[in-house]
Amino acid sequence: MKKIFLAILAVATAFAVSAQYKAPQIVANGGYHKAPSSGAKNTISALKAAQKLKVYASECDVNLTKDGEVLVVQSGWHPNRKASPKADVQRSTLEKMLNIPYANGEYISTLEDFLKRAKKKPATKLMLDLKSQATPQRETELVEAVIATVEQMGMQNNVEYLAAHPWICYELAKKAPEGSKIAYLSGNYDPLYVKGLGCNSLDYNIKVWKKKKNWIKQAHKLGLTVNAWTVNKEEDIRWCIQNGVDFITTDEPVLAKKIVKEMCDAKK
Repeated sequence: MKKIFLAILAVATAFAVSAQYKAPQIVANGGYHKAPSSGAKNTISALKAAQKLKVYASECDVNLTKDGEVLVVQSGWHPNRKASPKADVQRSTLEKMLNIPYANGEYISTLEDFLKRAKKKPATKLMLDLKSQATPQRETELVEAVIATVEQMGMQNNVEYLAAHPWICYELAKKAPEGSKIAYLSGNYDPLYVKGLGCNSLDYNIKVWKKKKNWIKQAHKLGLTVNAWTVNKEEDIRWCIQNGVDFITTDEPVLAKKIVKEMCDAKK
C-alpha cells in the first residue's frame, strides 16, 4: 500500500511540476521555413507552413524599395546571393526586386500579397519587423506605407509591429491604430524607457534576457509583454518557459510547441 501511495504521489508531483508554467505563444521566425513545403524565410510558402502548424504568429521582415514600395524580404538584401545583379532592397526598384527568384523558384512578395495570404488564415497573426532605413524621413515613409496597406486589407487586428530603431517605434505609436501591439527589438533599453517610446512589448534576444532577467518582471509590472528571439535550443526554450516569457520566436516551432505542451499543457 505504501508503495502504491508513493507511486501516486510521484505522478501527482510530476504533473504539478509540468503544469505549473504559463504557456508562451510561439512565433515562427520568418515563417515555418524549415517545413518540407517551404522555400525560404519570409516567403509565402513559409507563411503557409506556419499557418498549417497553427502557431500564434509568423514573423516577417518588411523593407522599403527605392521607389517607395513595401516588400517582405529577409534583412536588407535579396536572399539569393547568387542572383545577378545582387540587390540591396533600399537601393533597388520594385521591378528589379520582383524579377529575382529565390533558389526554389519563388519570388519576393509585396506586403499586400503577403497580407492577402495571411487574411485566409487569420488565426495566425503576422508580426511585421520594420527594418531600419537610411534616414528618419524614410523610416516615417515606411511606417505610413505599412499602416496604410494593413488598413487597406482590413488586417489591423491580425498584425503586430516590431522595430529595432526607436524612431520607427515612436512613429508606429503615433500613427498605428489605438491598441496596436508594438515591440522594441534592440535590447539596449530597460522596460520603462521602452514604454516611454510608446511600445507595449519588449522583443529581445535570448542572451539579453538571460543577462537582464530582472527586466522580465519589470516589464510585466509595467503591463508590457516579453518576447525572446531567436530561441532554437531545447534548454533555451525551457528557460523561457520557466522565466515567464510571453512569446518565443523560433526557427524550430515544432520543437517549441512540443516543449510547451510538455511543460504547460499536461492535461492535453
